[in-house]
Amino acid sequence: MKFPILVALAVATLLPACGQHTVAAPSQARLPMSTVFKGEKKFHAMVAQAEQENWRQLPLGPRTIRAARAMVGTPYVNYTLEVDDRIESPVVNLNAMDCWTYYENALAFARMLRYKPGPYKPEDMLHMVEIERYRDGRCTGGYLSRMHQLEEVFWDNQRRGLATNITPKLPGAQRLKREIREMTVQWKSYRYLRNNPGLLPEMGRIEARVSKLPVYHIPKNKVRGVEQYLQDGDVCAITANWKDSYTSHVGLIVKLKGRAYFTHATSDRDKGRMTIIDRPITDYLTGGSKHAGIIVLRPKDLPPSKYWQRPVAGR
Repeated sequence: MKFPILVALAVATLLPACGQHTVAAPSQARLPMSTVFKGEKKFHAMVAQAEQENWRQLPLGPRTIRAARAMVGTPYVNYTLEVDDRIESPVVNLNAMDCWTYYENALAFARMLRYKPGPYKPEDMLHMVEIERYRDGRCTGGYLSRMHQLEEVFWDNQRRGLATNITPKLPGAQRLKREIREMTVQWKSYRYLRNNPGLLPEMGRIEARVSKLPVYHIPKNKVRGVEQYLQDGDVCAITANWKDSYTSHVGLIVKLKGRAYFTHATSDRDKGRMTIIDRPITDYLTGGSKHAGIIVLRPKDLPPSKYWQRPVAGR
């Protein structure tokens, strides 16, 4: 049949051109799907909503916010990625998430819609998470292939052409200097490190490299002036006044009534310990003495999968 082929080619033509980068193939499954993917019912409900409302035709930023809004109200839970003692794997949990996995899940779902045609499976979203979360976009099965500091995630994704850290070009940007030691100092808090202390020397070397990255932020007293430059779906990391880490929290920007609001998974009990759309980012920063400022990353769509040139994908 020629019609499905023509439709697939037409859709591929509509997809945005991306930078010159490649998408690593998904790594082999190392743990059971029931372990690494939670919330399949929610996943299929989001897919149905996305198809009905044609999220695919939206730019990446607004598409990411559609996914983020669909997850508002999800309970906040720490350590949802710690699913084994030794074997590392991409993980998605749509039933419970922390600040990092909230932004990551929203972005992964949004990218998936344009990366390949449906029907969509949990494995497709796991692949999108792997590309974002792991060094060079590839999980080796080892804990240290996962990037554990946002600063490295931002740097690595920009290096691969998957995002742009817009922070240095925003008015008022200042460079930060930190000695990253959180993972090696608090290693007993992390299941994988606790069960394999032999990873600590290499983790220390990774933290030393992250400490030397060129990290810029917008101090919180300058953020009101840059709200106008922020867009739907920008990843917004909150910098801290601590000596041994750059960031303490992360979420997404959503533009409402001309202001840049902060949507995030919060652990605050007075906000329900769940994903919410909060206050304008400037007001959020002013409300916390530990907040120093923000780092802003603008993700990009992935180059379209080869499946767009086929009449049927995975049927």
